[in-house]
Amino acid sequence: MKQWRVERKIKYEEELKPEFTREITATRGGENLLSCIQCGTCSGICPLSIYMDYTPRRIIAMTRAGFKDEVLSSQTIWLCASCYACTVECPKEIKITEVMYALKQRAIRDEVYPKRFPIPVLAREFFNLVRRFGRNHEGLLIFNLFLKTNPFNLFKQSSLGMKLFAKGRMELLPHSIKKKEELNPILDYLEK
Repeated sequence: MKQWRVERKIKYEEELKPEFTREITATRGGENLLSCIQCGTCSGICPLSIYMDYTPRRIIAMTRAGFKDEVLSSQTIWLCASCYACTVECPKEIKITEVMYALKQRAIRDEVYPKRFPIPVLAREFFNLVRRFGRNHEGLLIFNLFLKTNPFNLFKQSSLGMKLFAKGRMELLPHSIKKKEELNPILDYLEK
């Protein structure tokens, strides 16, 4: 099993970003973030915490303290499987899964994620397709994802794509919705 290498360095208070804490607590699900009692229930119940560089409890503590760079560059937020086990068991009813999602969104916006990492690329490509056509097109989404993350997987998965196309389960060309320009104000708001 591969262990993440975590570099520890002394952080001075002037290097912390309290505006980062305010931003995350202002997001949906982050309202109770400051009421965390650091009991560790989230880390104990998380099925993936053994693979994370920081446990969910530690990510919450670091977010509250303003360790923006460390939190956004950690592998933990990308390993969260959104199983909601931590949210269900939290004694302070903190929506930890929603906080992780907000952290992922912020990392994508700041472009702080491992290069060729599929999750942020998938999110961005999905959004771009919806903006362009008003809906998703699975074939184009997967093509763009593999092209930007691992082009060799494109060749490995091409036979599956052909089978899906032959069975009528995947269209070759994307379809647009009518009046897709009416969707743009909503997408513009979501991009902020």
